[in-house]
Amino acid sequence: MVDFDAVSRNAALFNGPRHTVSRVAERTGASIHQPSAVSVKLRDKLLSKFYGQPEHWSLARRFVKQSAGNEVVFCLGQDVGIPLAVISVIASKPLKIAMSTMSPERLGFKLLMKLLGLNRKITLFIVNDKQKECFLESVLSVDRGNILKLPEQTDELFFIPAQEPVHNDVPIIASAGLEQRDYDTLAKATKDLPVKVKICAFSPNITKKQKVSMPEVQPENMEIRHFSFSELRGLYQHASVVVVSLLENNYSAGLTVLMEAMACNRPVIITKNEGLANDLSDKGVVIGTKPSDVEGLKNAISMLLNNQKFADDLAKKGHEYFLQHHTSEHYVELLSQKLLSM
Repeated sequence: MVDFDAVSRNAALFNGPRHTVSRVAERTGASIHQPSAVSVKLRDKLLSKFYGQPEHWSLARRFVKQSAGNEVVFCLGQDVGIPLAVISVIASKPLKIAMSTMSPERLGFKLLMKLLGLNRKITLFIVNDKQKECFLESVLSVDRGNILKLPEQTDELFFIPAQEPVHNDVPIIASAGLEQRDYDTLAKATKDLPVKVKICAFSPNITKKQKVSMPEVQPENMEIRHFSFSELRGLYQHASVVVVSLLENNYSAGLTVLMEAMACNRPVIITKNEGLANDLSDKGVVIGTKPSDVEGLKNAISMLLNNQKFADDLAKKGHEYFLQHHTSEHYVELLSQKLLSM
């Protein structure tokens, strides 16, 4: 459950970013439906053994029951979209489902697509990179016209550059997130450098299945804790370098932190995996390093710390690229227009 009213209040007070869902709902005149544990039945628990959570099946069941059919429904994730698609097929109530799709390669997702023909029942698959787009089309036989690639985004009104130039007596290396993170490599790369490493160890999407590599012994110059949104913005703004250190993956992990750091006009080093991180590294917008490459990461950090002009130029490139392609305003408008045209 997301308390959208609280999110909006915090955003108005500059204590947190705006949420795209409430803004898309306002832009399109839509209502927001959320799962609730109160209405979960035994059947929802049984269905969740195959896919998703009981609350998602309960939400799907309740929505389809009250639906007249043929509504346009945007699902923020496939954990919600798949139950809704299945229940609507069973109830013979066609819906125009637009579903954000982060991991189409997962076994449960592929099986349901194939067995129930959901690749033809879901109207629009929304992805954030070319790899997912190609996978849906080539492996799951989704028509290209039913796939929408939207840019990764963050709130440009909350994550903003510092008002004053960054000057640290001891350079700060910032990082954040828990999904597919490799903080062991970051620890090894920085343990002998004259820096402070500060990590916001939090992710709203983390599950028990997510892999995180933490150092066996935390170096003295490393701080790992939860940061509030305001603290996180301050961490980015005052960082000498932001490092998104990732395990090798095809999940497009780390993109939220990448966007937030670019929005705050900081130079970024990110582990090169398939997708946007690779593309931006090739464009020279960020610096890319190989997975688990301690020396490569150490050299990249040292190079930025020892060449302030290069670091400033890299930060400026990243910030300008973000403003041109990845603001939440741009994302909300693109998604809203598509939903209104369905």
